[in-house]
Amino acid sequence: MSGAKRTLEEVLLAEPRGFCAGVDRAIEIVERALAKFGAPIYVRHEIVHNTFVVNTLKDKGAIFIEDLAEVPPGATLVFSAHGVSKAVQQEARERGFDIFDATCPLVTKVHVEVAKLAKEGYEFIMIGHKGHPEVEGTMGQLSSGIHLVEDVADVARVQPGQTDKLAVVTQTTLSVDDAAEIAAAVRARFPSVREPKQQDICYATQNRQDAVKVMSPQVDLVIVVGSPTSSNSNRLRELAQRLGTESYMVDDATELKPEWFEGKSRIGLTAGASAPEVLVSEVIERIRGFGAVSVRKMGGIEETTKFPLPKGLRLDPPLAGHLG
Repeated sequence: MSGAKRTLEEVLLAEPRGFCAGVDRAIEIVERALAKFGAPIYVRHEIVHNTFVVNTLKDKGAIFIEDLAEVPPGATLVFSAHGVSKAVQQEARERGFDIFDATCPLVTKVHVEVAKLAKEGYEFIMIGHKGHPEVEGTMGQLSSGIHLVEDVADVARVQPGQTDKLAVVTQTTLSVDDAAEIAAAVRARFPSVREPKQQDICYATQNRQDAVKVMSPQVDLVIVVGSPTSSNSNRLRELAQRLGTESYMVDDATELKPEWFEGKSRIGLTAGASAPEVLVSEVIERIRGFGAVSVRKMGGIEETTKFPLPKGLRLDPPLAGHLG
């Protein structure tokens, strides 16, 4: 019947969505440190960029700080999943903390590559967002010779000290398409630039963006569960919008607005790599309250990546009640 008002029918769940292996590992490091050493455990920067996760860990006895001067001597300190600069590592050692590094192994891989190539005389162009802790950590692996570009226009302005040995590295949580466009501009200006053997953007960021690309054309609205500080969550919302589908990002179910759903029959739902599934479940319940009658999972890649915990935190049996 033409002209009839469309009613809310279905929620389409992206696959994969939510926690990645690096986030799982980082949260487990804090939980195990709390179980083994007792509260408080100090964490430099938000362990992952999610309000619910951070508040839950605060309730268990984690204290989140930015300045190491806030940590008492002899305390246990965890570095966040985003990684830290050499200067922060050095200061933490000098202050005598018991340190556990929750840096995502895929970020550490970028740090190792930077250190290795710097020894060979390379300078670097880093594609990333200024002020993001991962970018600060990666750029802070060197005292000089690493230059940040945020967009194609920056590539035209960047002035490396030399171009014979120039390599490009990327923040792991960027838009795959944006990063490819910026990398192409870098190649066009510096044809001999060295690129990573495998792209730096992590498998989880890529997989979640690929799922949104498949999902967006099938739905009237995309909801992304993620916190405002989460780079990869923001990229998911932007991607859906760019593909022509109205899209909103919410920290939790309370932020959903009934008017978003008016005249929409199918809702796409995904979650950034630091957003726990419990928040997705609450969002589904709220959307059901607006009238959705069914929930369907998309087909998608099943992620099986697991990262080992640092020595000294391998407890048996596994912790009950883990946030994952």
